[in-house]
Amino acid sequence: MHCASCASLINKSLAGAAGVKAANVNYATAKASVEYDEEIIDENKLIGLVKQSGYGAEPLTGDNSFELQFAAQKKEIKKYRNDFLFSLIFALPAFIIGMVLMWLNIKIPYEGYILMALATPVQFIVGWQFYRGALMALKNKTANMDSLIAVGTSAAYFFSVYNIFFNSEGGQYFETTAILITLVVMGKMLEAIAKGKTGDAIRALINLSPKLATVLKNNQAIKIPADQVVVNDIILVKPGESLPVDGIITKGHSAIDESMITGESIPVEKGPGDQVVGATINKHGAFEFKATKIGADTTLAKIIKLIDEAQGKKAPIQRFADKVSAYFVPIVIIIALITFLVWKFLVGAELSFAIIYAVAVLVIACPCALGLATPTAIMVGTGKGAGSGILIKGADSLEIAQRLKYIIFDKTGTITKGQPEVTGIVAFGQTTEKEILQIAASIEKQSEHPLAEAIIKKAGAEKIVLDEAQHFQASPGRGILAEINSNKYFLGNLKLMADNNIHTEEIIKQLETKENQGQTVMILATAAKILGLIAVADNIRPTSKKAMSELNKLGLKTYMITGDNQRTAKAIATQAGLKHVLAEVLPENKLEQVKKLQTAGLVAMVGDGINDAPALAQADIGIAMGSGTDVAMETGNIVLMKNDLLDVPRAIKLSRLTMNKIKQNMFWALIYNIIGIPLAAGVFYHWTGWQLSPVIAAGAMALSSVSVVTNSLILKTKKL
Repeated sequence: MHCASCASLINKSLAGAAGVKAANVNYATAKASVEYDEEIIDENKLIGLVKQSGYGAEPLTGDNSFELQFAAQKKEIKKYRNDFLFSLIFALPAFIIGMVLMWLNIKIPYEGYILMALATPVQFIVGWQFYRGALMALKNKTANMDSLIAVGTSAAYFFSVYNIFFNSEGGQYFETTAILITLVVMGKMLEAIAKGKTGDAIRALINLSPKLATVLKNNQAIKIPADQVVVNDIILVKPGESLPVDGIITKGHSAIDESMITGESIPVEKGPGDQVVGATINKHGAFEFKATKIGADTTLAKIIKLIDEAQGKKAPIQRFADKVSAYFVPIVIIIALITFLVWKFLVGAELSFAIIYAVAVLVIACPCALGLATPTAIMVGTGKGAGSGILIKGADSLEIAQRLKYIIFDKTGTITKGQPEVTGIVAFGQTTEKEILQIAASIEKQSEHPLAEAIIKKAGAEKIVLDEAQHFQASPGRGILAEINSNKYFLGNLKLMADNNIHTEEIIKQLETKENQGQTVMILATAAKILGLIAVADNIRPTSKKAMSELNKLGLKTYMITGDNQRTAKAIATQAGLKHVLAEVLPENKLEQVKKLQTAGLVAMVGDGINDAPALAQADIGIAMGSGTDVAMETGNIVLMKNDLLDVPRAIKLSRLTMNKIKQNMFWALIYNIIGIPLAAGVFYHWTGWQLSPVIAAGAMALSSVSVVTNSLILKTKKL
């Protein structure tokens, strides 16, 4: 398939077959998903239908599905790159001879024959794909941009051939056909490159899972390939290693970085009986776990499947130009034919006179302006976005983004910074806040926990000299015990205090107040009393609140989605200026929440973690933060490289401005034809004597192209 209309034609062929309940052909992934009745039709017949439409197909299995897809994408990119380079070799000298030298009034011998020699390979070797696309469309009783390119360039080419051999006084348009086809192929190449990126998201996910696993058998640790792990195997995981499969801890304690699943930056304390997920990272402490889910049943495999399915369900957007061309091309051809017949048989004009009028109609209807209307606006729009740190992956994204109704934001790393910070210190009795921080940082110096990193970082910023702690002891899920200068200290949560018979009644109210503000609170105490509280939180980004305000002004409804509890989620949402909160949502359920909102309108998802990837893919528009994982970025349709949430409303504004330009360009492209075609057909000849020769028609066509490009360039001056 080389254009979205190819997918549409194949889809029509499959969906119309007896026994087929549903068919979806996805141009981006080059996959067809078909639901059918095996008693009526089978796989071979379905492939036969695709071949009858002029294309090829082969069945996908679980083992080769992604490999075949990636290979096909590479092949497509290579094909269009070769086509473009081949065309450029001929189009560049044709442009110099046929346009530059003409403007300079320089004539060269045998100019027409040289230009024909240059244009012919482009027209029939590279241009064959457009003829093929036009024929496929005709076979299915429709028309598309391939039809416009094929008809327009053929009219110009063959009229030029006619003039070269039979009418030396007539003009030639060989360079026009060569340049047009070259530019169109260049656009196809860029589209293929962008389309190839869709596979990177799944490829990155596949690479997350470790290749080896350490399995305990007969009290020996044996390294085996991760895909050979079976259910109930006991697996040993050392600090810094990734987990090969899902399971349940049987021995040991650790803090596990589950950010690829939960999106939360703080590692989760785990012990015997706790569930662990494959591809998450063991931060510290060795442990053993029993494998419970392997292969396609693991959480990672399910996320990969969710992304693949979400991408596959996205129907190709029928571009405005294709919709117009479906009616425009047949009408232009009919008008050209009627023009010829009227002048030749009703008016009685000479054959050459009738041909010139008919060709003038076809030339003035050349799809240059219509073909440039969308890509030039897209090029300027995406270029302007890139200059502002907003990467937009395609015209489809711009077209959808301007019609969005809802925007869902992931919390951690998107609305918030994704980095825990000390947000407050409360000291009791004679102890000062500085002393609280010094003791806590001295104790945490030996810890690898992110909360510890936040406290140590705060102490460093305050230039506090730390003491040496002895008898350091970590209590997983509770906190830390240590001694400083023979004084024993406890730093942790209420569970740690309760375990050591430390009374907390007097600080409960203050602790709950801070937790209601979305903060994690640690208690510092001795065996006799509580010394103080240290609050740590993942603060919201400085621009979060303003970004929500801007989006509200644009008429969009904003939501926050998170796995946090309702109390913490509401506190963060209030700080960020969000009214709608989706709390306690598991990773796999994020996609379902997107689906629910999609029943009411177009939805954008903004996120940065792997856990956001399925939701980013399912959403009509996925917006990924530049600081996020490669998977989130590759899955997203729009990437915010500056990690500034204000770029979300800017991206929406840019999409609206760009689509307005495309509509304006379409208007100008069509208005030239609406006015020019009657002139070219000689409708006003008997009353005014006006005759539009193919040369003037080509000039009018060129003028329409210039006006479209100029209008697109105005977009550069617009403020986002």
